[in-house]
Amino acid sequence: MTLIAFLRHMLFCGGLALVSAITVRAMITARVMDTPNARKAHAIPTPKGGGVGIVVAFLLGMAVLYGTATFARLADPYFRGVILAASAIAIVSFIDDVRDWPFAIKLCAQVLAALAAIGSGLWISVFNLPGIGPLDLGWLGIPLTLFWFLFATNALNFIDGLNGLAAGTALVACLFLAIIAAGQDGWFVYFAALLLASGLAGFLPFNFPRARIFMGDVGSQFCGFVLAVLGVAAARFGAIEQSFLLVPMLLSGVLYDVAFTLARRALAGNRLTEAHRGHLYQLAHRAGMSAPRIAITHWGFAAIGGLAALAFTHSPAWAKPALALSLVLPQLGWTLLVVRRARNAQIVKW
Repeated sequence: MTLIAFLRHMLFCGGLALVSAITVRAMITARVMDTPNARKAHAIPTPKGGGVGIVVAFLLGMAVLYGTATFARLADPYFRGVILAASAIAIVSFIDDVRDWPFAIKLCAQVLAALAAIGSGLWISVFNLPGIGPLDLGWLGIPLTLFWFLFATNALNFIDGLNGLAAGTALVACLFLAIIAAGQDGWFVYFAALLLASGLAGFLPFNFPRARIFMGDVGSQFCGFVLAVLGVAAARFGAIEQSFLLVPMLLSGVLYDVAFTLARRALAGNRLTEAHRGHLYQLAHRAGMSAPRIAITHWGFAAIGGLAALAFTHSPAWAKPALALSLVLPQLGWTLLVVRRARNAQIVKW
């Protein structure tokens, strides 16, 4: 990629960020309000639905990509599957922001969107494992990919509870993913990651450090789903063994928080679909840590994951699993810090 081409990409992304910001400003005026309650961190009614700006910028960029950048296009069935599935997630989650649907309805919509993407051919069928080589999953690849779509989509949704946390984390992950994809000539992943980053860049100034608007489900679910799709696309980088680990590494902080919380609640016999304030980031905030500090910490986790992912692309096959697993270490340190503070504040007893 030449410098001139890169500058054109950045100029286009700057325009999309402006489109996102204008749309977000319009959504503030629309005043779809998020009312405080016992499980939310904000104390005054605040507009939500700012994720509409992210969605508009991304879909506009994808339309331009589809029509002009033929070298970065997926095959038509894949491309249509991505657009259809992402649009469905955006529409249903925006209606949920307005009407506050039960979780079961949202989950059904997510399953249908994921199946639309899988039905277009976007699913993982082969894992390249160290010492084993290509492992053909056969039909098992479909439920595994479905699980990945649902887990990543909801993980970013669950983590969207403090100003700038989800949006900033997703933005850092997108930037690193674009760098990695460019190095592998994965031009669809490169452009799609930049398009999502552009929408997030236009939204974030309205949400951090002070929130004039929240992303809402339309933003968090959309971003989680798109990143999940890009994770599947990145898994097909032929020059990188075990490339299916790249996006999970970038989202390691988010995925760990959600997995840890779900496991802890399951062991405690709590209903997993019941709303709560037991995520690690929520415990940290309730124990007195400031929201900006928690958000920036998670941005740091995404950056550490990004640096590890860059090293991963140049590591021998035998070292890749250890490099990916090493990202658990900062999460364990964060867990110990949060639990200690929560115990001192008498929030938890475990």
